[in-house]
Amino acid sequence: MDSIRDQFYLSQEITYLNHGSFGACPKPIMEDYQRWQRTLEEEPVQFITKRYYDALSVSKKLFAGVVGCAPEDFFFLQNPTTAVNQVVKGLDLKPGDEVLTTDHEYGALDKTFDFYAKKKGFVNRRQKISLPLLSKEQFIEEFWKGYTDKTKAVFLSHFTSTTALIFPVKEICERAKELGLITIVDGAHVPGHVPLNLTEIKADFYTGTLHKWLLAPKGCAFLYVNKDFQNIIEPLIISWGYEAVKPTKSKFLEENELQGTRDCSAYLTAPAILKFFEENNMKDRQAACRRIILQQYPVFCELLGTKPLCTVSGDFLGQMCSIPITPGDPFVLKETLYKDYKIEIPVMQRGNDTYLRISYQAYNTMDDLQRLKDVVLKIKNEGKLL
Repeated sequence: MDSIRDQFYLSQEITYLNHGSFGACPKPIMEDYQRWQRTLEEEPVQFITKRYYDALSVSKKLFAGVVGCAPEDFFFLQNPTTAVNQVVKGLDLKPGDEVLTTDHEYGALDKTFDFYAKKKGFVNRRQKISLPLLSKEQFIEEFWKGYTDKTKAVFLSHFTSTTALIFPVKEICERAKELGLITIVDGAHVPGHVPLNLTEIKADFYTGTLHKWLLAPKGCAFLYVNKDFQNIIEPLIISWGYEAVKPTKSKFLEENELQGTRDCSAYLTAPAILKFFEENNMKDRQAACRRIILQQYPVFCELLGTKPLCTVSGDFLGQMCSIPITPGDPFVLKETLYKDYKIEIPVMQRGNDTYLRISYQAYNTMDDLQRLKDVVLKIKNEGKLL
């Protein structure tokens, strides 16, 4: 399969193995994004007050088909961190209530729950999920050990950031519903990466990005809210959508989509995204990327004298994998890889554990992985950082 590296702006001087952090936008999608920005500047009043909402409707209908929900059940916003802040702020959690989560969650969202736990008095209970992860049943059993009669909500990642693992959120949401719990899912790494059907998962709140694996411009994410919660979730920003003079949508959408002057051009790129995916056969390319991760994950672990964090299968891995390492100084290792060897790759920490996380996107090649192998082996043999 031919390379599509030239369709991205990524520097040819850098071995880029960190798509998972902020994504990378292809040239055709970026050009569409900039076209919308120019259209905005050609007639700001007409665009912001009229044309934007027509274009937004088209974009939402197309994206709804990607994630398996109705267009009226979600809105676009900047990032999942903003989305989860909005959700937690609006929940009626009282002193003594508990939110059950895991010890694998994204740092910014850990901080979000800690902040509101202190503010509202609820308990943010991080349940330990042991590694390696060998089965869905293991995860489910360990997760529910944290449940008590004070648990009111569960929060977990669909695809973790630091450990790069897919969690069985559908099964967790099903059990949570039986227990009468609110379910909140962070799917930042999911859209465009692994299959997603929100109707099947049945989470009450689900957030994810378009700017990671769907290749949208930066600052493009969504928040899905189950209809049962749309009347109680409060917008972070009160603006013209609050008690709209001439409402045309639900209160849920009016309050969250009509929020004053801002550049929302990234939200309108769904047609360009789907066109790019179709024209470049991205479905097959990404399937090939997943196969390479499954093949190469054990190889890298063996090279570094460690073991995978999970059973090496499609149940737990996508286009990312995290390799346990024991660096002398994680920050120095990351900077050395970038400054001395021009390799962009994250060195991530979770408690006392450290991981080297590989993202393998359609623009990557086996030469990129070979470059990483050669460099980490050199560093290891020098005995300085690994």
